[in-house]
Amino acid sequence: MTEPRPAWDRDHSASFAWTPGPAEHKRSRLARLIEVAGMTSLDEFRRQSATDPAWFWEQMTRDIGVVWKSPPSRTLDLSRGPEFATFFPDAGFNYTEQALDHWIANGRADHPAIIWEGEEGSTRALTYLQLHAEVSKASHGLASLGVRRGDRVGIFMPLIVECAVAMLACSRIGAIFTPIFSGFGASAVATRLNDCDASVLITVDGAYRRGKAVDLKAVADEAVLLSPCVRRVVVIRRLSENDRGTTPWDERRDVWWHDVLAGQPVDHRAAPTLANDPYMVIYTSGTTGQPKGTRHIQAGFPIKSAADQIVLFDVQTDDRVCWYSDPGWMMAPWLIKGPLLLGATVCLYDGAPDWPDAARLWAYIAKHRVSVFGIAPTAIRSLMRHGSDPVNRHDRSSLRALGSSGEPWTPEAWWWFFSEVGQGRCPIINYSGGTEISGGILGCTTIEPQQPCGFTGAVPGMSADVIDHDGNPVRGDVGELVVTQPWVGMTQSFWGGPPPSHPDHDPARQAAADRRYLETYWTRPDQTGTWVHGDWAQITPDGSWYILGRSDDTIKVAGKRLGPAEVEASVLTHPGILEAAACGVPDAVKGEVLAVVAVPRNANDADDPERVARLATEIAEIVVRDLGKTLRPSPVVIISELPKTTSGKVMRRVVRAVLASDPNLGDLSGLDNQSAIDRLKSLVTGMA
Repeated sequence: MTEPRPAWDRDHSASFAWTPGPAEHKRSRLARLIEVAGMTSLDEFRRQSATDPAWFWEQMTRDIGVVWKSPPSRTLDLSRGPEFATFFPDAGFNYTEQALDHWIANGRADHPAIIWEGEEGSTRALTYLQLHAEVSKASHGLASLGVRRGDRVGIFMPLIVECAVAMLACSRIGAIFTPIFSGFGASAVATRLNDCDASVLITVDGAYRRGKAVDLKAVADEAVLLSPCVRRVVVIRRLSENDRGTTPWDERRDVWWHDVLAGQPVDHRAAPTLANDPYMVIYTSGTTGQPKGTRHIQAGFPIKSAADQIVLFDVQTDDRVCWYSDPGWMMAPWLIKGPLLLGATVCLYDGAPDWPDAARLWAYIAKHRVSVFGIAPTAIRSLMRHGSDPVNRHDRSSLRALGSSGEPWTPEAWWWFFSEVGQGRCPIINYSGGTEISGGILGCTTIEPQQPCGFTGAVPGMSADVIDHDGNPVRGDVGELVVTQPWVGMTQSFWGGPPPSHPDHDPARQAAADRRYLETYWTRPDQTGTWVHGDWAQITPDGSWYILGRSDDTIKVAGKRLGPAEVEASVLTHPGILEAAACGVPDAVKGEVLAVVAVPRNANDADDPERVARLATEIAEIVVRDLGKTLRPSPVVIISELPKTTSGKVMRRVVRAVLASDPNLGDLSGLDNQSAIDRLKSLVTGMA
């Protein structure tokens, strides 16, 4: 692979963009962890956590203050190998007791647990005591519908208070919830319901998207027709009276949420679940095949979420944490679980980031005094188009740390987020991992200097490395990101049905899921026991880490291998380009040729043939200047938008398939803007 010029080397040199001061060190929970461990540096703490995961997770459960129903006799069991590592194998634990009962018993009953705002302006807040009461009523209510320990419940709704209550209530009774993206069509919803054999679906009568009421109940009804496993549908009233029509209804199947909760007791004793009981199945899509149901446990995802929020974001009880996401993506469960385990406040926003105007998120931060705010770089690039005025109209003094996940940064977007939103005083905690990880592999902390666009290192507790094709660690060059030790939060294989203790357990089905899991992450002959994550990464000479894109997006041109990120970073030095996607397209002579699809900063340029031709030529010359003549891109397509998931990730594999005229576009269930694919197909047809 050619060695890319990392983003920090293109602009602003390699100087630190942000350096912590005495206040950050004094406040830091991570600094106290290092001191308690008797260590003198974060580097030493990282090394110890990477080589001895049992030691690290013992430290973290003590710092979180985990209250076990029955304590574990040991921390880590590797009898089935690292691929099927078991933490706290014989412990009793229900994380909702840690998230609710523990804080009420320790004087925080009246502290805000959840603050929510909807796109239409509605707001709602619940204290820890009030949230406990709502979760208790919902737990009793679900039990009255026949939901039992180990049963699966689909959750198909926007990020509203009831979404958090439903997740917690399922876990409270030992059921397993499946969060489903609220923008999915019926087929994608049904695929997930059928795969996990969900018996109940919780949804809403409708949702708001850019000022319009959307009939989610109709989508749910269509999905249930395709899902014979679903026997009850619980419907939450989300729409205001003015926007409610006649909700489609099946009297034999449907029931209102408020009727399910009516008259139920406000106290519920948590089910005696085990630390390794499954509590959530959340799906992640791949290039091919059906979506993969990652299987997470009571003492896995929640504890990993809380630990990452401690060591990276320094979340404490005085924090208000918001991450712009949808319940179907892992950052929403991460947002709901972590702060509650730490006694902080969860801040939920349900709506578009720029509706009714581009100041919406900044107004939300000011109104609710958010201290930690996370968002995808793609969303920031979109908001940049509106300039700084929408940001500057609102007070951001409550912000202490910013966060980002989903895609690599471009330098311009990183600096805009840092300078305009964070006013140059808040670190950007760059955070990269995945649904299968329960959080991050790489991250930044609030007690280390930061380079633009990069990571300060592996998340404490993660043994990360970058290896070449022979499995050797590499420094300065690009390689595969891998994890070499197990961690709390790793998916317990893929969903293959209930565990052996459940009457519906199917050994053959679980064995097939296990094989797919091993083939996806662990099958590399020269790296036995190593998790290969699927990202290209680089560790620079100064010790900074960078993610350079998915390794399955690798481009091979005339014998040269490169990742899309280095091409896109080159394209984005053009002042007229806002976004870009690079990919390889099959070629009879070279094997592949480099292609670039770019979005102009001025949207009207995409419809001006003369301007399109000029931009395409200029982009090609910039890539030649930066990467060499053999990598001159052809074609260069100028378009008004790129196909993306709702979480903000550019779907490069779809771009590649369209440019190659491949009719198989793979799984499109996460696609947010079908119009981008239609437009790209039209442009490609016009060039043929």
